Parts: sequence; structure tokens; C-alpha cells
Amino acid sequence: MDLIDEPENAGNTPEFTVSELSGAVKRAIEGEFGHVRVKAEVGRVVKARSGHLYFDLKDDRNVLACTTWKGQVSALSVIPEEGMEVVVHGRMTTFGSQSKYQLNATEVAVAGVGALMAMLDKRKKVLEAEGLFSADRKQALPYLPDVIGVVTSPTGAVIRDILHRLRDRFPRKVLVWPVAVQGKECAPQVARAIEGFNAMTPGGALPRPDLLIVARGGGSIEDLWGFNEEVVARAAAASGIPLISAVGHETDTTLIDYVSDQRAPTPTAAAEMAVPVRLDLMAAVDQMGARASRAVIDDVARKKQRVADLARVLPKPNQLADDARQRFDYWSEKLDGALAKRVTDGRLRLGDAAGLLRPSVLNNRISQAQRDLVQRSERLRVEAIAAAQTRAAKEMSNVVQRLANAAQTQTERSRARLDTLDRMRETLGYRATLQRGYAVVRGDGEVVTTAKSAKKAEALEIEFADGTLSSTHGATGDKPKPKSKPKPPPENQGSLF
Repeated sequence: MDLIDEPENAGNTPEFTVSELSGAVKRAIEGEFGHVRVKAEVGRVVKARSGHLYFDLKDDRNVLACTTWKGQVSALSVIPEEGMEVVVHGRMTTFGSQSKYQLNATEVAVAGVGALMAMLDKRKKVLEAEGLFSADRKQALPYLPDVIGVVTSPTGAVIRDILHRLRDRFPRKVLVWPVAVQGKECAPQVARAIEGFNAMTPGGALPRPDLLIVARGGGSIEDLWGFNEEVVARAAAASGIPLISAVGHETDTTLIDYVSDQRAPTPTAAAEMAVPVRLDLMAAVDQMGARASRAVIDDVARKKQRVADLARVLPKPNQLADDARQRFDYWSEKLDGALAKRVTDGRLRLGDAAGLLRPSVLNNRISQAQRDLVQRSERLRVEAIAAAQTRAAKEMSNVVQRLANAAQTQTERSRARLDTLDRMRETLGYRATLQRGYAVVRGDGEVVTTAKSAKKAEALEIEFADGTLSSTHGATGDKPKPKSKPKPPPENQGSLF
């Protein structure tokens, strides 16, 4: 067995295992590049089901793989998107299983205002395509809300401006939800505040606001970027409580301004939109009260004048009662005579009725009624018998008529069937065959079907369709004449068979 020769200088070179060499490379890279900042364009972006985020940073010649672990993703202020120009903070490390180096990204920031505006424009197009900017879905602001919810920083000048303006115009109950108004915690806290206000129960221990104000003072686009996040825009669009956005100064525009129900140029203007001026309302109420009082007074005066005009036209009360008093006197005088006449008439009718109730009169009326009853019974009996006889005779006549009709129909059917059978007999009989040019030959009274039988017969009888022809032969001893050549049958003559 041959041994492989080792290089001459192999004795001075140390030997490493693969894991040892990978570990050495890892320590070298992590020691040299413990913390780096890389400015580049984002390439491929993949979020694994495990929650880890993988993306590439690239320039015109090289690509750097980046990894953000699941626990680090929530701390990112900007989620990288393909094509975005960013500045990434992190530390370099290696992945020995694939012999590659990568950047563990712990912070991602947009590089420059142009990149931010491009990303903002892209988000606006997506939300607008979903209809979140549509004017049809925007809610009307309440005229005078009881409770106003404010989402802002509790320590800034914004909340003081809002409270001061509300106190001057129309004091209302205000609930403040403190949030960070810039930085990576801004967007999630603002979104949770909007959702939290909407989750409150109306009429609960802590009253649910009738109106929301999301406010922040002015600043750069980077400072206001939390209000450009998609999570904030979607939370504002889904709010069931009318929402006013007051982020930045009049020239500042953020994504929440497009989805809110009303945009205010400043936080102070948002407070002015939220409530009317109490003094103006009081003046208007006083004015309307004075107008109502004048209207009531004028109406009462007009009605009094109308009553006075009608009173002058009406007659005096004594005049209204004179006619009734006269009619009462007239009927009072006639009442005694009418009562006496009514009593007399009643007595006469009572006497007539008493005369009719005497026993002799009653017996006569009963006897007459009995005779009338007997006569009517006799008439009813005779009429009933006659009616029954008439009905029986009518029914008998109907039965006889039906039987006669049935017999006639049966006879006609039998006659038609007999005619049909007779026609069939004639069609199938031999006489129909004679009509087609054939004849029946009989010898000595028997039908002859062969020449031999015909020669033996004393006399022959031939029956045609129009008559019978008789002939004799054989007894005279004459020789029969030679047979002549039979004529061909006519073309139109059919066959017997």
C-alpha cells in the first residue's frame, strides 16, 4: 500500500476542523464589525412563518443578506420594503451552515426625504384603492359633543392649547390618552389609543367619547412619520367615533389626514371645530327666546281681538233663550190635553181587546182554526201525491228513452259489424276471383282441378263471372282435337295465387 506524500512545508501549517475554521471566521468578523451602519437599497424581503424577517441590501455590484429575528421586528421603526433606500444599523455575523456572512439588522431608517415621500406615495395609492379616502364613508361631526377624546402627548403644548380653546368656547369633558408623538413607539400607541376609545362602552363608568382629536405640533417629516404609518391610517378609518386629525401645522400633511372625518390645520383649529362658541349660542338662544315671547304676545293679542269681534256679532244671551222659553210654554199647555186623550184611547183599545177574549169568541176562533188546518192538510196530501206521481212518470219516461237510445245504438253497431263481415266474405270468396278473369270448372257436379279429372267427366260445366257454360265429351267416342297453342294471358290479368 502506497502512502500519499505530504507537501514539504505541511509540517508548519496548523490543521483546523470545519467548525473550528467557521468559528474563527465568525469571531474575526464579529470582532472587526461589531456595529455597522449600511446605506443601500432594499431588495428581496421575506417574512418567515416563524416571525423572522429576511431581506437583502444591494448596490450596483453586491448584495448583503440581512436578518432581523422575531423579537427584534417589533422594535423596528420602519419595516423595509422592496425598492426603499434605507440606512440599516446592526452587527455583522456569519452563518456557518451555508458558509455565508450576514448583517443582523436591529434598526432600519429611511435614507432621505425623497425615499420617505416615495414610500408615502405608495401607501397612499394602496389605501386609496381600498376606498379609505372616499368622502362617502366620512362621518359628520356632532354639533355639541358631551365628551371629547384627545390622543396626544400629555406634556406638550398641544394639549394645553386644545384645553384652553375648549374652555374659551364651550367647556366639555375631555379624556386624554397619552401617546408618544414621534419615534418608533408613536404609530402603535396612536393606533391602540384610537381602538381603545372605540372599545369603551357607552354609558359606562368611564364615558365613551362622542368625538376624537388626534393632535401633534409641527415638525419635520421624520418627526411626523409615525402618523404616516399604515396601522395608524387603518385604525382611524375603522373608528366608529368621528375623528379630527390635527397633526403638524397647516402645510404639513400626513396619511391620517386623508382617512379622518375632518382635517384641522392646527390643534387649536381642531378644538374650534369640535365645539361651537357658548356665548354665541347663548345670544342666539336669548334672541330666539325674545322672538318666541313676542310671537306669543302677538298671537294672544290677535286672538283677543278676534274674540271681541265675534262677541259683537253674537246676540244677547236673553235673546237666545226667548224662543226656547216660548216653545216650552206652548207645549206645556198642550201636555194636559194630550195626556187625557192618550188615556181615553188606551181604555177604548183595552175594552175591544177584552171583548175578543170572551170564551164564546175564543171557542169560535179555535174551531175555525181547526177547520182551516184540516182543509190545508187535505190539500197538502193531495198535492204531495200528485207531485210524487208526476216525478215518477217523468223518471220512468227518462228511463224508457235511455233504454230506447241504447237499443238503437246497439242495433246500429251490430248492423255495421254485419256489413263489415259480409264485405269481408265477398272479398275472400271465389266470385271476386272470377271478376279478375278466372273460371271454375265442374265435372259431373264436382270441381275439376286437373286435366285428367276433366277427361274422365261425362259433362263439364264452366262458371264465369257473368254466367255458366255447359259442354259434353267422352261419350261420343270422338277423338279429341289436337290442342292448340294457348294464347298468352293478357298483360293485365293477375295470378290466382
